[in-house]
Amino acid sequence: MQKELTDIELINLVLAGNQSAYANLVKRHQRYAFTLALRFTKSREDAEEIAQDGFVKAYKSLSAFQQQSKFTTWLYSIVYTTAMTFLRKKQLKTDSMNDDAVFTQVNLLASDLKPDSTEQKSRLYYVNLAIGQLLPDDATIITLFYQGEQSLEEIAQVIGMETNTVKVKLHRARHRLKEKLEGLLKQEVRELL
Repeated sequence: MQKELTDIELINLVLAGNQSAYANLVKRHQRYAFTLALRFTKSREDAEEIAQDGFVKAYKSLSAFQQQSKFTTWLYSIVYTTAMTFLRKKQLKTDSMNDDAVFTQVNLLASDLKPDSTEQKSRLYYVNLAIGQLLPDDATIITLFYQGEQSLEEIAQVIGMETNTVKVKLHRARHRLKEKLEGLLKQEVRELL
């Protein structure tokens, strides 16, 4: 059984001329890059474009990666910046939440849940629905912390804020997420009765 290469080992292979090693990095991190982009655009097509652009930019700048942080932190900061540029160019309203069904479906498909775990899928559905109703900054911080498993320091690097600011924003985002979930679940109970 062959040991899986680390991100740094794959980067070194790419820098040594093995471009196919980059495909492994893309495969390993494409879901999180896509999820992060989707938190901003709420459109599957736009999120795919942003994630792809982010990977292309990361590839072109790979020699500039100084390994002072994790590759994922560096990559997510590129995806974040790409998303912000994309939104400015399209002049989208960031508070538009019209595509919750696609957003939820994508996250359900991307999850590692077993097909027969209905209860887990239901929980994930409501959590993703609630995250989709958050402001993009809140959704990004929640996504990076829980799905991207980034530390507060890494999130601060990605979004260009102080660590203490991220800590406060994460606390507030959790509170808003809880409120959204409570509202969604109360509505669901009323619909069932």
